[in-house]
Amino acid sequence: MRIAVAGSVATDHLFTFEGRFAESLLAAQLDDVSLSFLASGLQVRRGGTGANIAFGMGMLGAQPVLVAAVGKDAADYLAWLQGHGVDTTHVRVSADRASARFTCTTDRDSAQIATFFPGAMTEAARIDLADAGPVDLVVISPDDPEAMLRHSAGCRERGVPFAADPSQQLSFLGRDAIRALVEGATYLFSNSYEAGLIHDKTGWSAADVLELVGTRLTTLGGAGVRISRKGHPDLHVGAVEISQLVDPTGAGDAFRAGFLTATGWGLGLERAAQVGTVLGAYAVEVVGPQEYSFLPAEFLARVERGFGQEAAAEVAGHLAPAG
Repeated sequence: MRIAVAGSVATDHLFTFEGRFAESLLAAQLDDVSLSFLASGLQVRRGGTGANIAFGMGMLGAQPVLVAAVGKDAADYLAWLQGHGVDTTHVRVSADRASARFTCTTDRDSAQIATFFPGAMTEAARIDLADAGPVDLVVISPDDPEAMLRHSAGCRERGVPFAADPSQQLSFLGRDAIRALVEGATYLFSNSYEAGLIHDKTGWSAADVLELVGTRLTTLGGAGVRISRKGHPDLHVGAVEISQLVDPTGAGDAFRAGFLTATGWGLGLERAAQVGTVLGAYAVEVVGPQEYSFLPAEFLARVERGFGQEAAAEVAGHLAPAG
């Protein structure tokens, strides 16, 4: 299965705040907020939602096609992705802009406050997905909003299945734009907060959303993931045990990578979500969304511990060497 991943490629600047944002944010004064948080740590890592998802899929042997816009400073980053199974042939390199930057501060409750500078990502709207050739699925993850709308419309026009992952861009989008991004999607991804944003900004009920998409996946942090489809009872896949929660950045991207790779293998929704959950566990145990690695035997052992021998046996037939 040939999957194209459209989305951001960025450098992540990850700060650690030992306190709790909730103790400093006053609900009655949010319209006049002025705060500074003293960070105890800084890590600079490769990131960007599109790159994170593509990296995770590459680690599972899927060989995704990354469709993105980067700056002329991204040569080493692209080489890294190529070395981890990602096809970067269709990445646009800007002649004069730097690559995107993501700055995120995480508190001791794993709450996060982030800022994103798009840089070369603003050129993503000039990319035509059709240039990537025939694909079986397009993942439309956070990117330049115009590019996301163009890619979604193009998929509908050409009858190409797509996964809608508006995520962080939901804060800036109105009802019509959100509908244009998700309508007709085979899969809709969000975390629980983003799911609430979709309902709040559009006025849609949960049933309304399921009229627009095939399958809705809502990640629930340590509680796992909920899978919803029209006319079917919800499925819930629990989280797996982790060695330690180091950094939640990129966990959702890893889940998407695992889930979509597994559906590409032909696994069912529940089993695919289990694969995504295990990949997400690897992501939270390290600092940075592309710093995890594993051997196939290790991955399968985690699947078996979390979901049983039958699950591990099904995954074993597809898992490519990784790490």
